[in-house]
Amino acid sequence: MTTLLDRFLHYVSFDTQSRAHARQVPSTEGQWQLARELQKELTALGLKEVTLSEHCCVMATLPANVDYPTPVIGFISHVDTSPDFSGKHVNPQIVENYRGGDIALGIGEEVLSPVMFPILHQLSGHTLITTDGKTLLGADDKAGVAEIMTAMAQLAQGDIPHGEIRIAFTPDEEVGRGTEHFDVAAFGADWAYTVDGSGLGEFQFENFNAASVTVKIVGNNVHPGTAKGVMVNALDLAMRFHAEVPATEKPQFTSGYEGFYHLHGVKGSVERAELSYIVRDFDRDSFETRKQKLIDIARRVGKGLNPDCYIDVTVEDSYYNMREIVEAHPHSIELALQAMRNCGVEPDVKPIRGGTDGAWLSFKGLPCPNIFTGGYNYHGKHEFASLDIMQKTVEVIIGIARLAAEKK
Repeated sequence: MTTLLDRFLHYVSFDTQSRAHARQVPSTEGQWQLARELQKELTALGLKEVTLSEHCCVMATLPANVDYPTPVIGFISHVDTSPDFSGKHVNPQIVENYRGGDIALGIGEEVLSPVMFPILHQLSGHTLITTDGKTLLGADDKAGVAEIMTAMAQLAQGDIPHGEIRIAFTPDEEVGRGTEHFDVAAFGADWAYTVDGSGLGEFQFENFNAASVTVKIVGNNVHPGTAKGVMVNALDLAMRFHAEVPATEKPQFTSGYEGFYHLHGVKGSVERAELSYIVRDFDRDSFETRKQKLIDIARRVGKGLNPDCYIDVTVEDSYYNMREIVEAHPHSIELALQAMRNCGVEPDVKPIRGGTDGAWLSFKGLPCPNIFTGGYNYHGKHEFASLDIMQKTVEVIIGIARLAAEKK
């Protein structure tokens, strides 16, 4: 019998890093390889309507084993891993019955330490799966993939009553294109859950409103020896612009429900400069205010410039807070929280200080909160997962399916 650990170790062996700015979806061939493997495994488990779309989205149905109408629920995870750190030749380490202290990664050049990562203090006695210090692990989100597959394998045995369940595995979530080609109508669920969270009990149904802001500055470059009254230094204007962005409203100074402005790119010369920001806020009105503030800063800094010199601000909304959608479907929240409690897990309801496929899907008509996977320290060499918490996620998925079948 294939275990949860077996599945997870198998899936992380696939190099599925996505690639930003690629034209095609999926952005890398490795995602196709894992998707085909999942398609094969789902068919072998006896699921029906197993499909693989032209854009690498796997969908499948576990038919109901009850003879009365029930909601159709879905579970979704993504197959890609972050482009931020290598996902090639992942070599997991298994630490059974973790007893605290530092964990040497690989030959010990890198260490997973509770001093740097205090969450380890809460995981004494757990079986931990770590990297060897040379790659990421891929728990984001292959832990979710393994958990969904394991839950479906158990439900397919037929001992637990459940309604129709839809499964989907998506590509390119890490580069923001995971649901670009997701066919909500074909998926056909009343609501779904992304299995893409982190610590035990984590449950999320709200996320940032998000926008990208590009500030383009055009100056005038002449020889500095004859620059008086003529030169307009675009770099000077860029520094003046950023100096007016609220100093304490940046990611390194915010948490919880606090929004921020984040300067993540600067390039330029005297002639031209460009600043790249992301803007985040949970409240839609505050979100709009933040975007307007950057436009107002541009007007002030650019006031009185020569007509050939200017500051241009382009704002592009990225995604919105799924709370607007999910709260209108409280059953999707209540069911998950009850399933956690039934499994002895205390729900930890918190906002996502980011975005997920669930946000996009919610606004495409599929309410889609997010549940925990047991993975930590995503996108880097210190990533690890707790097998004990992963098993709890499997239990919660099964618990949600059982409760949904009781909603006659």
